[in-house]
Amino acid sequence: NVSHEFKTPINAIEGYATLLQGGGQSDAEREIYVEKILLNTGRLSELVSNILLISKIENQAIQTPNSSFRLDEQIRGAIVDLESKWGKKNIEFDVELDFVDYVGNQSLLRHVWDNLIDNAVKFSPEGSEIKIRLACGEREAVFSIADRGCGIDEKAKEHIFDKFFQGDSSHKGEGNGLGLSLVKKIVDIHGGDVSVENRSDGGCCFEISLP
Repeated sequence: NVSHEFKTPINAIEGYATLLQGGGQSDAEREIYVEKILLNTGRLSELVSNILLISKIENQAIQTPNSSFRLDEQIRGAIVDLESKWGKKNIEFDVELDFVDYVGNQSLLRHVWDNLIDNAVKFSPEGSEIKIRLACGEREAVFSIADRGCGIDEKAKEHIFDKFFQGDSSHKGEGNGLGLSLVKKIVDIHGGDVSVENRSDGGCCFEISLP
């Protein structure tokens, strides 16, 4: 799986670089080829980072200590930082976040919100709405994110958190199948649970509980 995921962007980079080397393109064509090369080098960089992070988690080699921080503020930050993506699709957010002072691995948990919000944006139709909630209970904080996308096939749900699994082939070029695996592992090491269900009115909802 790793070999295949590396081969695809490397082949694309080689192909576009070869076209540039041959010359004879217009300025517009050269700009497109350069954009494709940068896109695929970005995919390679993200792939390497995710593989290294999963390896560290699986081998319990994470050095970042636990700390106290505002979970609700971290989630707001993740939404704002992804504005370039949801802004292009004119997606609206319905957000209600309780005040949650949490003790955990701040760096790792940021990966959780980044991945789930990025996925929701990726699979949401243009002009739709994403609903995000964070509720503080007596013993746990519960986060949920619901989109209006195509939902998840029932068979795919069984493997959605497996490494390199991508249930929607139409978005295969936009990821590497490691995001949700990372989410599951990070939530697990915090003693929490993650689940996903399809919504009756379309789309799906991911829910995370953190003790």
